[in-house]
Parts: sequence; C-alpha cells; structure tokens
Amino acid sequence: MSKIVIFAAGSRGDVQPCAALGRELRRRGDEVRLVASARYAPLATRAGLELAPLTADPVEILESDAGQELLAGGRNPVRFLGGFRRILGPMAERLLAECLDAGKGADLILGPTLGFLPRHIGEHLGVPWALIHFQPSRPTGAFPHPFVPRARWFGPWANRASFAAVDQIAWLLARPFVNPWREESLGLPRLPVRGVRPDDATALACFSPVVVPRPRDWPSTVHVTGYWFLDEPGWEPPARLAEFLAAGPPPVYVGFGSMVPKDPAMTEMTVRAALRLAGVRGIVQGDPAASDEEVLAVRDVPHAWLFPRVAAVVHHGGAGTTAAGLRAGVPTVVCPFFGDQPYWGERVATLGAGPPPLPFRALTVPRLASRIRRAVRDGAMADRAEELGRRIRAENGVERALEVIDALLR
Repeated sequence: MSKIVIFAAGSRGDVQPCAALGRELRRRGDEVRLVASARYAPLATRAGLELAPLTADPVEILESDAGQELLAGGRNPVRFLGGFRRILGPMAERLLAECLDAGKGADLILGPTLGFLPRHIGEHLGVPWALIHFQPSRPTGAFPHPFVPRARWFGPWANRASFAAVDQIAWLLARPFVNPWREESLGLPRLPVRGVRPDDATALACFSPVVVPRPRDWPSTVHVTGYWFLDEPGWEPPARLAEFLAAGPPPVYVGFGSMVPKDPAMTEMTVRAALRLAGVRGIVQGDPAASDEEVLAVRDVPHAWLFPRVAAVVHHGGAGTTAAGLRAGVPTVVCPFFGDQPYWGERVATLGAGPPPLPFRALTVPRLASRIRRAVRDGAMADRAEELGRRIRAENGVERALEVIDALLR
C-alpha cells in the first residue's frame, strides 16, 4: 500500500478528475490524500478520500473584484498569470505551508503545472512526483499553447516557443514566493530564472487523444491517458427534474460552472430570452424557485447523468465540463470566460461537435439563440458529437493513469 497525495488547488473542474483518480487508487488499497479547497469536502468524502483542506476558496476568489478582473482577462497569458499572482500573492506563504503539511508521509506527489508544486515537495521528501495536465502544457511544434493561439501563424518553432514563454512568465511570477520557500522551508536550493520544468518530468495528461491527438514530438514521459470521470451511478434525480424531462422534447442545458458573471441577474435574463428565441426548453444552473414551464432551474446535478438526456449543452468551456459534454455525445456551445476555456471551445468546433465559441463578454440574446438553434438542428453536428462520445466512452483514462503511477512507484 502506498500513500499518494494529489494536489487539486482549483475549482470543481480541477478537483473532480483528481477525485476520480483518487477513488480508484483507494479502491485498490492505496491511501490517498486530496489537497483542495474545504468547499469540496463532500466531494472528497463521497469518493472515500481524506481531504487536506486549503483555506483559499476559488468561488469566493472569482466573486471578488480581483476575480472579476481575472475573468475579464480572456486568454492573455500575462493578464491571466499576473491576475493569479495578485490574488494568491497575499496568501502565498500560508498556502505553501498548508501544501507542505499536506504532503507529509507521501510516497508519491501528483499535482498541476502551475508553480510546479509537485516538484518542490517531491524533491523535499525524496519521493517520485508527476504533473497533471488538464490541457496541453508540454512544448510541441504541432500546435501553440492554449493561451497563445496566434503563434500558429509562424509555424512549429513559434508553437514550441509559446509553451516556453508561458512557462517562463508563470515562473517569473511565482519565483519570488517559491524560491524563498524552497530555501527556508524545504531545505532546497533556489531555482534559476530558467529551467523550472525538468526535461524528464512525468506528466499525466488527463484529456482524450480523440480530442487532442498526441503530438509526435512529445517525449515518452508525457502520457495522454484519456479523461478521468467521477461517475455517480446510484444518483437519483429529484421528482421535479424527472417530470420536466418527461414532459416534452429534450431540453438544452445552460450553466457556467464556477464562473461568476459580474451581473448574474442580467446573465440569467439573457439565457432565458435566448432559449425562448431558439424555441427550445431549457435546464439552467440557478435557483429552483425561478423555474417555469419552459425552463427548469437546478442547483447541482451530475453532468454524467444529465448531459446524455439533453439536446445540447451550453457552458463556459472548462476542461471537465467540456469532457462531460463530449462524452455524452451531444452538441456543445462554449461561451468561454478566460484561461484555457477558449481553447476547448475551439477544439469542440474544430472537431465538428459544436458551433464556433461565443465569448461570454460578447454574449447577447440573438448570438446565443443562433448557436443554440444550430446545435439542436444541425444533423451533421449531432452525428459528429455522437461519434466522438462513442469513442470517448470506450476509453478508460483512470486505468491508464494507474499504469503510469505504478511505474513511478516501482
């Protein structure tokens, strides 16, 4: 039996795949500690995992003025990473201490690329570590970094350089916090301005090769495992939801996950008006008391249960929600806010499983209605979405990840 610590310092879309992996590790007898916001304690408990809570709450952060500025930054890497520094800087010392405490006794450390936390704690403990990639993060000449799409105009060298540039920006912003911590708390030497990503770093890329084909120039240490899904097969829908689904044609789901619009009331009005204009019924993320005959508002329904029962899904383009929509085999409309969300919207459109993404900042009733209408009426798009769903459902990303983990532990 091994003790494995998984860092999932982000919103639900980051935590849920890690919980899926942790649950399977736990089932086979390993001890698993999930490091995530205290907000996700119920999710960890349902997966049978120990939670080491972080005091930073991603939802509260996104609701703050700094969080709203972050959401408005789109995919600009300087604004995106700089926004994270402004938000996390004041709490960096506390969060790093919490992470170090959570790693105690680990035989293996897993975690995201941001800050290269697994590397630092793994080196301190003298145990193996690996990175978790929720989006393509390893340099390649095949395509640019998700934050720098225009690099593709200049060919393979620029594509590779875009990844190096994002890594460098992230490290320059994190270095003032991380290097003193390495030296004073971990007993490790400071890292230079360049070279934070070791060439031989193992990475678990938890997305599907159907969605992001593996570039030929990625080293063997990058493993595209397929998605890690956290299913809840025993979940039963509330009577109101079951009755709504049975009362008419499949509705369209609209929800923006952990994203917090600046004016939630206006966003809700826009969504409802777009559903009416498109001539479809809807299930929306919101207060159930706001439901009517054509639109049902729900709090928290497992995507794995709901998405196969709707005609199309409209969401923010988070990696996890995009994966759930594609696996369900229904067309997807992505309304990205920031970060890698525009990238996933572009992948969906390129694969033919949805219309071009509609940035949230450009959201209007006619634009959203037009995309919803196309998603539910375009037969070729529906066929392509179903084909992708069938191929993704045939994968087992968690099983592949376990094989890599076993090799690391050996």
